Amino acid sequence: MNIVILSRNAELYSTQRLVEEGEKRGHKIEIIDPLKCDIIIEKEKPTIYYKDRYLDYVDAIIPRIGASITFYGCAVVRQFEEMGVFTIAPSDAITRSRDKLRSLQRLSKAGIGMPKTVFTNYSRDVEEVINYVGGTPVIIKLLEGTQGLGVVLAETKNAAESVLEAFNGLQARVIVQEFIKEAKGADLRALVVDGQVVGAMKRQGKEGEFRSNLHRGGSANIIKLDDDELKLAMKAAKVLKLPVCGVDMLQSSRGPLLLEVNSTPGLEGIEAATQRNIAKAIITFIERNRR
Repeated sequence: MNIVILSRNAELYSTQRLVEEGEKRGHKIEIIDPLKCDIIIEKEKPTIYYKDRYLDYVDAIIPRIGASITFYGCAVVRQFEEMGVFTIAPSDAITRSRDKLRSLQRLSKAGIGMPKTVFTNYSRDVEEVINYVGGTPVIIKLLEGTQGLGVVLAETKNAAESVLEAFNGLQARVIVQEFIKEAKGADLRALVVDGQVVGAMKRQGKEGEFRSNLHRGGSANIIKLDDDELKLAMKAAKVLKLPVCGVDMLQSSRGPLLLEVNSTPGLEGIEAATQRNIAKAIITFIERNRR
């Protein structure tokens, strides 16, 4: 098959691993920068032009769309979909997952457990907002933050008030979430491929850091998920219609609680922690579905 990886950086571990496993299985793999694609819209002939050629020979795409290019990146994915090309992450699903509020609303309705969360329209009644989520400390998150950026732990009412005022002044939309103390600065990442969990790791924040992201200096170890954690990960992927995704959750006294679903999860941390060939699982998923 002709498989295109939509990525702005050909040197990234995830991109390189997907190229390696795809070529091992006899496919032609091409890395294309989505921002350099021209979308051509005409009657009954949607096409994409890239550098010196039309991309009318592509069988499947693997979107590796960064948060900063979500709008144009998803437009490119959508155009491939209109051309009948298979994608491991539908454009609508990527858009949904990138909007934390929208995805949490959808997942909440589906009965998935999550920390108590409040979204408010620049409310000045910070005390009321804090009370909704059970009091301080609280987590304050930008709606479109990634890799732990735009996530703040406010330990007191005054701190929460200062952070919310700062975000409000920047006209930045945020959500306020309950702080799960028993998680102890750790979370779980489950990698879902074709509706099944193919690997899971526990990420632990470094000393004094409540965020467990590996980009923030956290560490990762393989973990075996219990039945409730497996069910949550698979259900979240199904609800957001993401056959390939990373599902982040917390361990709490009331069971696993969903944090977010990542539509373009990195492979480096989870392959290192689990010693599983996640890239191969993604390529074989494409083979099964493209046929």
